[in-house]
Amino acid sequence: MAMRFYMTPGSCSTGIHILLEELDLPFEAWIVNLPAGEHHKPGYRAINPKSTIPTLVRQDGTALTEFQAIAWWLARTHPKAKLLPEYPDGEARVLEVMDYAVGTLHGQGFARIFITDTFTPSAADHAAVQARGREIVNQGFAILNDALAGLDYVTGGFSIADAALFYVEFWADRLGIPLPEHCDAHYQRLRTRPAVQRVLREEGYR
Repeated sequence: MAMRFYMTPGSCSTGIHILLEELDLPFEAWIVNLPAGEHHKPGYRAINPKSTIPTLVRQDGTALTEFQAIAWWLARTHPKAKLLPEYPDGEARVLEVMDYAVGTLHGQGFARIFITDTFTPSAADHAAVQARGREIVNQGFAILNDALAGLDYVTGGFSIADAALFYVEFWADRLGIPLPEHCDAHYQRLRTRPAVQRVLREEGYR
């Protein structure tokens, strides 16, 4: 049985989609329409009671949720792909950057821009919340820019952290938020990878 990958084009699930393509794994893609509220419907909640994406239903029928958990599982179950460094310091660095991209840039920054009303009940405060989101995003990319100086990828070779970074860089690009030098170089470098190009085409962006 092929794995089932529950995703929304152009969302954080794009990063997991890239990893699945990099590994050339067979899977069925199931589109979850977030604006239509499909993630709250009983059928999806039975698979993922958190009502979040991405969700990966593995070959044994068990569901795995959360970007970091799915990415780490894919890397550890396919060690020959070297999506995680083989030495502890490198693995720790990958986890550090991935968690920062997902937890801070996405969870604290872009979330304020995309789902503003979850941060304030007052429409009058929306502009201030979104402005704070952009501050967090810009501060985050400045930190990551320093971390990427002199590197093609987070730890030299393509890893799960780079897939996480790609989707927040992609969001910045779509919103017209300028990426600092090394982040932009990283983003452009990833866009040349065949797996990334396939994902963007499949998700309707190229």
